[in-house]
Amino acid sequence: MAEPESLPVVVIVGRPNVGKSTLFNCIVGQRRSIVGDEPGITRDRIHGQAVYRGRRFELIDTGGIIPDDDELIPSEILKQARYALEQAAQIIFLIDGRTEMTSADRDLAKMLKRLGKPVALAVNKIDSSKSDVLVHEFHALGFADVFPVSAEHRLGLDDLLSHVTAGFAHSGDQEEGPKKKPAIRIAIIGRPNVGKSTLLNALTGEERSIVSPVAGTTRDAVDELVEKDGTEYVFVDTAGIRRKGKTHLMAEKLSVVMARKHIRSSHVAVLIVDASEGLVASDATIAGYAHEEGRALILCVNKWDTRQDKERKTFTQQVRDQFKFLEYAQIAFVSAKTGRGVSRLFAMIQKAYDSASQRVTTGELNRFVEQLHFDTDVKVRYITQASIRPPTFVAFVDKPLHFSAERFLINQLRKRFGFEGTPIVVKTRRR
Repeated sequence: MAEPESLPVVVIVGRPNVGKSTLFNCIVGQRRSIVGDEPGITRDRIHGQAVYRGRRFELIDTGGIIPDDDELIPSEILKQARYALEQAAQIIFLIDGRTEMTSADRDLAKMLKRLGKPVALAVNKIDSSKSDVLVHEFHALGFADVFPVSAEHRLGLDDLLSHVTAGFAHSGDQEEGPKKKPAIRIAIIGRPNVGKSTLLNALTGEERSIVSPVAGTTRDAVDELVEKDGTEYVFVDTAGIRRKGKTHLMAEKLSVVMARKHIRSSHVAVLIVDASEGLVASDATIAGYAHEEGRALILCVNKWDTRQDKERKTFTQQVRDQFKFLEYAQIAFVSAKTGRGVSRLFAMIQKAYDSASQRVTTGELNRFVEQLHFDTDVKVRYITQASIRPPTFVAFVDKPLHFSAERFLINQLRKRFGFEGTPIVVKTRRR
C-alpha cells in the first residue's frame, strides 16, 4: 500500500508470543494490536504511524512467523510478513530473552539476512541489569546491532529507536502540502466467516487481510487506505463478532471489545450478512452495536452469487422485516469473491457519510415543523439541530413526545431532508 506521505517503514518480525504486539503498542502509543498470553494472537499485519524525536515513520506489526510451517494460517502469516518486509526501510527482529534460542529464531535470522536490509536485533523481556548477561548468546545469530529491551516496562526503547530512525527525515524537513479533507473511516463488521476479509481485499485491490475458510481468521482489526475520485476511504476489517457469552477464548473476547471500539471510531459501518445462510439473530445483534453508536450503516448482502437475482425483492423484504430499526440503511447485494457489485459500495458509503454529516439550518427546520400535523395534540414549538454523525435534533415541546409521534417526526425529517443511510436522534425538551 502506498502511504500518502511516503513515510519510511519499520517492520517488527519474530516468532509467536515474543512480545511483538506489546512493542508495537508501546512505540505507536495506543492499544492498536490485541495483546495477550496466547501465542499467535496477531495474524494480519497491523499498521500504525509513530514518531520518535521528530522522525515520523510507519510501523508494521506482523503475525508470528514460523518458517516452513505447513499449516494454513502460519503460511499465510509468512506471506503477509514477506509483503511487509519488501517495503521495510528498517527491520526489528524481536526475540524472547528469557528463553533459549530456538530453531525458528535461527531460521528467521537466515531469512532476514537474505533480504539484505538493515536489521536491529531486539532481545525482549530483559527487565533488569542482571538479565543483560542473557543478551550475549544472541550475538550468535550474526547481527551486529543487538539491543536489550523490555517492551512491557518500556526499557531500552530509546537506544533501539535512536538506531532504527537515525536515517529518517525530521517532520519539519518535509514540506507541508495543502490540507486534505478528512478520510472517511469505514468499519467492516459481521459474524465470523461471512466474507469480511474477502470484501476488504476486493475493495482495496490487494490481498491485505488473510483469507481462509477457517472461521475467525481475522483477530485484530487491520486498516487499509484507498483513494477514489479524490476521496480517501480508510477500511477497518474488524474481527468476526460473536455474542459475548459464546466467546470462550481470550482472543475472541478481546476481538469483540476491539470491534466495538472500531465501530465507535468509524464514520460508516458496513454490516455483512451471508446470503447463502440467510439472516440470523446475531446479525441483528451486531447491527444493534452500530445503531447504538449512531453510525451510518450499509447492509451488505455478501455471497449473492449463491442466490438468484429474482430473489432480491424477497430478500430485501426479509431484511426490512427482521431489521425494523434499520429502515434507513441502504442495502447492497455483492459477491466479494467475484467482485460483483463491490464497486457500488463506494458511492453508497459516500452517500451515507454525507447524510450523517448533513446540517439543516434552524430556519429551515422551523418552517418545516410548522407544516407538520401530528395525530396527537402535541405541539413542537421550536426545533434545532444540535450535532451531526448522527444528525441530532432538539425539539422543544409543550408535553412529552409519544414514541409514535417521535417516529413520525423522524420519518418526516427523512422525507424532507434525505438522511438516507444514517440514524436520526431526536431529543425533547419541555417548554
